Amino acid sequence: MFLNFKVQGTGQPVLLIHGLFGDLGNLGGIARELAKTFQVFQIDLPNHGLSPHDPDVSYQHQSEIVVQFLAQQKISKVTVIGHSMGGKVGMAVALRYSELVEQLIVIDIAPIAYTHNMHEAVFRGLNAARNEVLSSRKDAQDILQNYIVDPGIIQFLMKSLAKTSQGDFTFRFNIENLEQGYAEIMGWSIDAVYNGNTLFLKGGDSPYITQQHKANIEKAFPNAKAHVIANTGHWLHAEKPETVSRVINRFLQN
Repeated sequence: MFLNFKVQGTGQPVLLIHGLFGDLGNLGGIARELAKTFQVFQIDLPNHGLSPHDPDVSYQHQSEIVVQFLAQQKISKVTVIGHSMGGKVGMAVALRYSELVEQLIVIDIAPIAYTHNMHEAVFRGLNAARNEVLSSRKDAQDILQNYIVDPGIIQFLMKSLAKTSQGDFTFRFNIENLEQGYAEIMGWSIDAVYNGNTLFLKGGDSPYITQQHKANIEKAFPNAKAHVIANTGHWLHAEKPETVSRVINRFLQN
């Protein structure tokens, strides 16, 4: 499989991996900042953006696809930065292919199985939109608003809405594959240890990393540090981009 990607800057390679329903543009602010010092690769994960679709969304499989990408780019060692689902993919790469990962930064996700369905309303909205002919961006937005309360989430999803050759609109991510594999995406089954330098970045108001997850993090990543970005939620890099970029840069320079 060949993933869609963007590369900028020169220096040691850094790989940025977006989260569920995202694309390579989601971590663009971090990419632009890091590209002043590093060679930065942003990828579209399978089922997202312009990358191929794949029904296997397991982290074992997704990590293998990322490793294939590194081989295609002739990258022998890389710093990996991932947000949410992309953070889990990044952790899977580090845990399963530790020799390839220089350092790891995980943004607002833990190496655990989340049992609560956090995206039920999102899938309902996306499926409702998928069953209609969307003549305009407003058509999609109006449907999503019937299901999703948070305007920020609607705006985030709308970034993946694209015009087709027929002139109507469709979402670039593969809703069917993501919904069928949702339990796998929220789950976690990798039992290994990565001894490299690791930073967990948490949104201060986000429920995705809690004190209860500390033991799981320390077991898998014994050299992990944690940093909380106050007054931010799950999308901390969008809410406080300068702060997040500064913390990441400081970690990488040390």
